[in-house]
Amino acid sequence: MTDVTSRSGQEIIDAWLAAHTNDLLGWRRDFHAHPELSRQEVVTTDKVMAALTAIGLSPQRLPLGTGVVCDLGPEGPGRIALRADMDALPIPEHTGLRFRSQVDGVSHACGHDAHTAILLGVGHLLAQAGQLPVGVRLIFQAAEEVMPGGALDAIEAGVMSGVREIFALHCDPRLPVGSVGLRTGALTSAADHVDLTLHSPGGHTSRPHLTGDLVYAMGTVITGLPGILSRRVDPRSGTIMVWGAANAGNAPNAIPQEGRLKGTVRTGTHDVWTELEPLVRSIIGELLGPLKVSYDLSYFRGVPPVVNDADAVAELAHSVSACGPAAVADTPQSPGGEDFSWYLEHAPGAMGRLGVWDGFGPQVDLHSPNFDIDERALSVGVRALAGLILG
Repeated sequence: MTDVTSRSGQEIIDAWLAAHTNDLLGWRRDFHAHPELSRQEVVTTDKVMAALTAIGLSPQRLPLGTGVVCDLGPEGPGRIALRADMDALPIPEHTGLRFRSQVDGVSHACGHDAHTAILLGVGHLLAQAGQLPVGVRLIFQAAEEVMPGGALDAIEAGVMSGVREIFALHCDPRLPVGSVGLRTGALTSAADHVDLTLHSPGGHTSRPHLTGDLVYAMGTVITGLPGILSRRVDPRSGTIMVWGAANAGNAPNAIPQEGRLKGTVRTGTHDVWTELEPLVRSIIGELLGPLKVSYDLSYFRGVPPVVNDADAVAELAHSVSACGPAAVADTPQSPGGEDFSWYLEHAPGAMGRLGVWDGFGPQVDLHSPNFDIDERALSVGVRALAGLILG
């Protein structure tokens, strides 16, 4: 093996991609054809372990049985961590690809197959690069798609010990292949779930004054909570409350005894996120207090926003710029959630949005049965992450 000082980092990356692009494609297509749901990624974990072990590395399986951590380069603190998520979604695939999902009702509709293949490629590349200038930790994470996210399991297992910075990429079908969207500050939003069950003695719709009018109470919360919440937080925070399910009763002339509401609360500001649960509880109490109904509220905190560090974004931009003159792209904040945010509670870092649109066909959104990527993005992802170490 050659010391990285004898060749430029870009020469090493170019040479590896020239020899191993087909490996990248093979890994991605294999993961794509055999998706596994959150915390069930046993076979995917086995494949990652085997591929890293085969090139002389010493990967470690995470304690819950899914997920992998692997160190390269100099020992000691100050490592740079690179993270990929591995889980698939309970969504059928309708792409028609010859390597489409072989598991009924499960698919890689969010691009985690690509994330895993890219990081596996980076691991292979760095293992063959010789003496590295900095210690590197590869984190193959399970269960990103379930809240509050498998990142917490990985962190509890110690993957952030000795890490000074952490980076990740996520597929973005709104950006053309060859580009990586970067943003300093909040990139995603916090995402919490609200589950509210209301109770009433019930009664006849001709005599609502003798009971608690449950459906009216539900309507009061449906319209009142989002409206009042928007007046209790800074509008610049991007806070939004939206209901996804409302269920109560069957008969047109009977006031039901029970109704249920489910929804999400999202915000782009970490400080607002920490205040949301007590604020939502208070507003619901204020709204239902006069209406003679009781209720049970379950508030599930999801993930905080991903807040990219300015210095880390600058490092990632420098690395991405080697992919081409127009490779670095702007990207807006997303209202979606991403558990990479938990790592950023322990060390600064940045997530970039990897362009996967081919520039011609429809821009099929994430979590769609028809989602697919332009596979040229795999090489771009390897360049971006490997360049952080070798650039």
